[in-house]
Amino acid sequence: MEFLSQTYVALRGPTGAPQTASDTISRLSDRLSPATLLADRRAAVLSLKGLSRDCKHDVGDRALSGLLEVLSNDAEIDADIGKAVIETLQVLCDTEEGDAAAKELGFTYTDHVLANEKATHTLFALLGDQNFYTRFATLQYLSTLLLNRRQLIQAYFLKSPNGTPNVVSVLEDKREIIRNEAITLVQALISQSPDIQKVLAFEGAFEKLFNIVTQEGGVEGGAVTSGALTCVDGLLRFNTSNQSYFRETPLPPVLCSLLLFPPNLQLRDAAPQEFALQFWDKQKQTNASLIIGILGMLIGSKGSSPQESTAFTRCLVEIALASNAPTPLKTQCLRLLPPNLIFPLSDLILTPYMPVPETNGEEWDRLEPASALDVLVELALHGEYNGLESGKRVKDGLELRTSAVAVFENFVQKDEIRQAIIQAMLPPEGSSGAAPLTPLLHALISPPNAASALDPANVTSTHLATLIFSHLLRSSPRAKALARTITPSPVSALQDPGSFFVPADGGPPPPPPEAEDDDEPPQSVLQILSENMSLSFLSRSRASASDRESREWDRLVVGYLCLLAQWLWEDPQSVREFLDAGGLGVLVEPINQTTEADTVVPALCAFLLGICYEFDREPGEITRATIYPILNRLGIDTLVGRMARLREDERFKAMGPDTAVLPYPLKRKMREKFGSTGPSLTSGNRIIVRGLFSPLCTIDDGSVLDTIQRGFSTEPDKLSSSASGSRYLRACRQASYSVTGQNAEAAILVASLRDMIRTQSQKIETLQRKVKELTASRDDEIASLKARVDSLSSELHQAAEKQKDTEKEQEDLLVLLDEVTSKRKKDKARLMEVGQEVSEDEAEDADD
Repeated sequence: MEFLSQTYVALRGPTGAPQTASDTISRLSDRLSPATLLADRRAAVLSLKGLSRDCKHDVGDRALSGLLEVLSNDAEIDADIGKAVIETLQVLCDTEEGDAAAKELGFTYTDHVLANEKATHTLFALLGDQNFYTRFATLQYLSTLLLNRRQLIQAYFLKSPNGTPNVVSVLEDKREIIRNEAITLVQALISQSPDIQKVLAFEGAFEKLFNIVTQEGGVEGGAVTSGALTCVDGLLRFNTSNQSYFRETPLPPVLCSLLLFPPNLQLRDAAPQEFALQFWDKQKQTNASLIIGILGMLIGSKGSSPQESTAFTRCLVEIALASNAPTPLKTQCLRLLPPNLIFPLSDLILTPYMPVPETNGEEWDRLEPASALDVLVELALHGEYNGLESGKRVKDGLELRTSAVAVFENFVQKDEIRQAIIQAMLPPEGSSGAAPLTPLLHALISPPNAASALDPANVTSTHLATLIFSHLLRSSPRAKALARTITPSPVSALQDPGSFFVPADGGPPPPPPEAEDDDEPPQSVLQILSENMSLSFLSRSRASASDRESREWDRLVVGYLCLLAQWLWEDPQSVREFLDAGGLGVLVEPINQTTEADTVVPALCAFLLGICYEFDREPGEITRATIYPILNRLGIDTLVGRMARLREDERFKAMGPDTAVLPYPLKRKMREKFGSTGPSLTSGNRIIVRGLFSPLCTIDDGSVLDTIQRGFSTEPDKLSSSASGSRYLRACRQASYSVTGQNAEAAILVASLRDMIRTQSQKIETLQRKVKELTASRDDEIASLKARVDSLSSELHQAAEKQKDTEKEQEDLLVLLDEVTSKRKKDKARLMEVGQEVSEDEAEDADD
């Protein structure tokens, strides 16, 4: 009643006359003076709080300074007035609600509050108050100030004497609403501030945040878990100091445990089923994504131990390849694997699972164990669960498969690994049979079915197989030489590729049907690819083909062209085999078409034709002299223009490190540019862009196009001026030239280069031998000199000792002589005294 009476008197005025809101606010502002009673100030603050929403401008202009004085002087003493004044300031500084003018007022009053650090330090000190309303209001107001002026609050926080311990202690509050607000505050406080991140980390923020995650149920938790994990990510990301400190704590293995993956699992042991098969919802997926992001960050940063990196990498590999995790999580795991992947994928044995049809993901079949490398290739070729839903071509599925291709590319960076994989496609030594038909080889050489509509799943598999095989061949002359010797068994267009995996409780897969006897010799992979590309071009040009089907054929054509460009680059023998298989005629027709709606296929055909002309150095029916008139007939400017237009393609511009799949159409102007047919290379409503332009982007970057363009203008009997000595020599080493016709000049050049290399090698060997001899003689001389010095030092020491002994003997003799002389004098003197005769010499001696 006293409060109501005081408020009524304050609003009524001394005479009871009606007052305006401005007069009331002015009178209430006067009562905020420290000279008034605490109860009066409390009543005034509560009244201003009620008026602040409707009269924000008047309250801010007249009472803000007084409210800040009350905050500094009374908030720590009285919880009610502290709660009221903070809530009033919250309304005044709010910028989320109201019109533009109200938001501008919020920023203005925020600047007034933050004119100095006094109010901010008071707020951080109030976080130590255990009163629920005071702490909760303070957390909300600090979050508002951080939203408005984050950098200024962060600077004041670093100077606050109680800021760090109070913020960390709030994370331990048992009241859920307080803890949730504290997590929100920490997220804003650590944003883009490495100093605050370090301060909170060393104050124990990691332990407090992981305690919250554990209390909320781990990865099964709700939004609170997500907020705490976001704080952990914010404390670690881009902060090497915190990462090093975090590794020294016992918390890194907890990350794997939260995902139900045993952190100490040995490489030879299988992952538990409760980890591989889990029930997933949106919130759990969000939490798991945050944990996976932290794992990937720790793997990719410096300072991680081999044991930690191995455990984290295996956890990501198991999630991506042998679990029922959502597809975006699998894609994230593959993308976070380090580019310099040294994890033994071929040695890790995984146990994949496949959902039982019509069970809504509640029942799963355990499949036969397989190596992680085989599972990775199977995932790239056919998609999740052996292509169970590959025909749908959803964006998530395509991104997962392209991420698997990127991981494979990182894994085969070493030439020895590439050669080992290609060697596995060859028949065993001493065997006369055909090469084993691996899943990669099957998807690569399967002929397109021209009799009916293309299966989109098979098209995508072949397209991705060309990318994988190109990674095995790129910049590896030895791998290209091995690939030329692969002669796989013929594959029918209608043949079912079968399943790479079989259920663990089922029998072995049925044996493939025996092929009919054929008198024709087996074809190499390069010949098969040339035939498949020719068939694709013929089917692509059919008048009855729909727009969708034409785009599917374009996908196949582009895949073949990109692979052949990688294969034929700097490989004259492969160029010869491709030309003998009829590849020249296949390339000329698409370039010569003037009604081509898309620029990619003609550009890649022109590029591949230029590669054939540039590296056609082997004797054969089709030589450079044969190709040169065709280039002139097509027009050098036309060929260069076709290739130059490729860089203006929207898909080429949209390509990036993390851009694997684009929606179709990419942009409305593409549809306007290409008409109703739209661009090619689409997969239903998706475009796979990663790898489409690999021959133009991964072989010496921009110099490749320049090399081919200058090569078009080079005479057949001359070498391209852009072909460097080392690059051409590497190609020449793979070839065995014959001194006939147009190859005479090339043979002379090769012979001179070989002589030069041989001479330089001999000189290098001679110099190395001399260096070894001089090094050995120098070592012997140094050893003898050291022995001589030791000997002379010993002799010098002995001579010095002998000299000391001689000097001592001389001193003793002198002393003895002096004593004998003195005694003789005394004896002569006595003889003279007793009258004995003494010789003159003796007398003189006595006189002396």
